Amino acid sequence: MATSGETKDAIMTDSPSPPTNTSDPVAGEVAESFIAEKKLGERIKQLRLKKGMGLVELGRHTGLSASFLSQLETGRVVPTLRNLARISLVFSKDLSYFFEPEPKTLFRVQRGKDRIRLPQSGTDDPAYYFESLGYLIPDRQLDPYFAEFLPNVTPRRAHQHPGSEFLYVLEGEMDITHGESTHRLEAGDAVYFDANTPHSYANAGQAPAKALIVTLQGNATSQSGGSALPHGNGKTRGSNESIAAR
Repeated sequence: MATSGETKDAIMTDSPSPPTNTSDPVAGEVAESFIAEKKLGERIKQLRLKKGMGLVELGRHTGLSASFLSQLETGRVVPTLRNLARISLVFSKDLSYFFEPEPKTLFRVQRGKDRIRLPQSGTDDPAYYFESLGYLIPDRQLDPYFAEFLPNVTPRRAHQHPGSEFLYVLEGEMDITHGESTHRLEAGDAVYFDANTPHSYANAGQAPAKALIVTLQGNATSQSGGSALPHGNGKTRGSNESIAAR
């Protein structure tokens, strides 16, 4: 049960009292709505659970009872700045943390029917076709592609770019040249390598080879001032030309 001192330091939300100063331009309902939008109780509970801390333990650190903290988390009472400051200090957070907009979780679905199939650029006889799988994601840290490598076509010269690269063979056979070494990969094989080293791909069979390719910017972005692949919309050839250099 909350102590009398704790109750004085909190606003009860079950039965809000009307504002005593009728000249106050901010209505009590508006203030309650603002507080509710900030979801203070949920944020406190998230911090506590992330630390693996129980209500009793949090109470020991803040000087507030477990029952009072439970009411805070469930939204039955709203903490004053004094109590909120006690809680924020436990979790090494600034008071502004509880009032900033909640970060939005990044989640994007890209339908197969919406992707654009593009040929290797810079040649009339492309060695492969590719589709960007991440052009809808702004400020992305990796660029995924689906690529189909045609048989009996000589690949262009090796290339290199900042970051790392991952390739997973879905179908067929491929030769991956990295530096001075060439490696044969079959369906189900994968390779992860430093993209700063010159590398190239080639279809090693008589049927089309299909692969998933992911370029990772990593720490190399800060060294070069750019990413491994440009951030385009995937619907024009120019937006994805770095993979076309392969």
